[in-house]
Amino acid sequence: MKIALPVLAALLALAGGTTASRAEDNDWSVIQRGLYLTRAGDCAACHTVEGGKPFAGGYPLKTPFGTVYSANLTPDGDTGLGTWDEGDFYRAMNAGRSKDGSRLYPAFPYTHFTYVTREDSDAIFSYLQTLQPVRNRVSKPDLVWPLSWRFLMIGWNWLNFDEKSFVPDAGKSPAYNRGKYLVEGLMHCGMCHSPKNVIGAEEDDPGDRFAGGMAEGWLAPPLVGGSREGIGDWSEDDLVQYLKYGRNGRSIAFGPMAQVVSLSTQHMTDDDLQAVATYLKDIAIQQQDRGTKETKQAAQMSDDVKHVGALVYATQCSACHRADGKGVPNMLPPLADSSFVQADHPRSVIRLILEGGKGVATSKFPTPHKMPAFDWKLTDDEVAAVATYVRNSFGNGAPAVSADDVEEVRKAQ
Repeated sequence: MKIALPVLAALLALAGGTTASRAEDNDWSVIQRGLYLTRAGDCAACHTVEGGKPFAGGYPLKTPFGTVYSANLTPDGDTGLGTWDEGDFYRAMNAGRSKDGSRLYPAFPYTHFTYVTREDSDAIFSYLQTLQPVRNRVSKPDLVWPLSWRFLMIGWNWLNFDEKSFVPDAGKSPAYNRGKYLVEGLMHCGMCHSPKNVIGAEEDDPGDRFAGGMAEGWLAPPLVGGSREGIGDWSEDDLVQYLKYGRNGRSIAFGPMAQVVSLSTQHMTDDDLQAVATYLKDIAIQQQDRGTKETKQAAQMSDDVKHVGALVYATQCSACHRADGKGVPNMLPPLADSSFVQADHPRSVIRLILEGGKGVATSKFPTPHKMPAFDWKLTDDEVAAVATYVRNSFGNGAPAVSADDVEEVRKAQ
């Protein structure tokens, strides 16, 4: 028997492995899938502070009503998810309720995660349970009174939230439905790219969906519309390239979106990225069918503004973005016919000029380019002039930028 047992084990392995090993393989595949889904949901971005342990929480999520600190997702028994089970985690995802039944604040996007299937939720939980436990008791929310009373979320949820299951659209393709599941669920794109109402919920009017919003002090551009502001004239391939590599011939990811590409979308499969593009393009077409129209309304620049703007552009910007504003394809973004540049609200344009920005390292473009900050170099009047000039040159047309606009953004830095 001492000889037979190893032989038997070897034969079982050749035949497909023992029951135990097959179970281990299955567990590993669930964990791998959980890792993939965790990346698709960009969970690390909000649950990891800069320089901190992964998923240990404490990241300050600033809202118009105060600051909420993200939860510790590591399996620490005292401060994390160590005492949770799959059911507890699914209730948080699906219903916005903690293990003890208390209501979560919607800074955690359970309004989107409610679409996530139980199977996917369990896979995410299985992956999180493999993390190194980190003892990190996060701060309590710092919210205006009386929002610190969690039970008030009963009213917020009654107005803005329904527990839902994802239902595929029978009239659409598998790619569309997969894209819808990801965009509306785990990827929670509407959290940033849709306008909010006065109590912080996404506007539910169909015409407002993905019409642009605010994210961490940046303007998250519309994912619908035409060439002036949205991505209506982006092809599906443009979208896939942007999400996979952080750049395409039209734009480069920076600010919060650079982090999304870095931690999330560059790790997704080509099929899933194509599905996301299919769904977003379908929405853009629906919005256009509803009669959404855009017109370029060029600002009337005074001679002084035009002169100063052109001078600043020639001396500070043209070396990279070229004299004609067309940039260098897939390296330095074009300003001509740029939806980002022509946004109605100039906040992100101003912020990028003041703070600069850095692209993201991806497999195809491992060396990201960086735009320097000009806040130390240019006055408010000069920033306003060059922003107005760029927004109304190279075929662009958008409202003028004032020195007061620049001062407001500078003070918020």
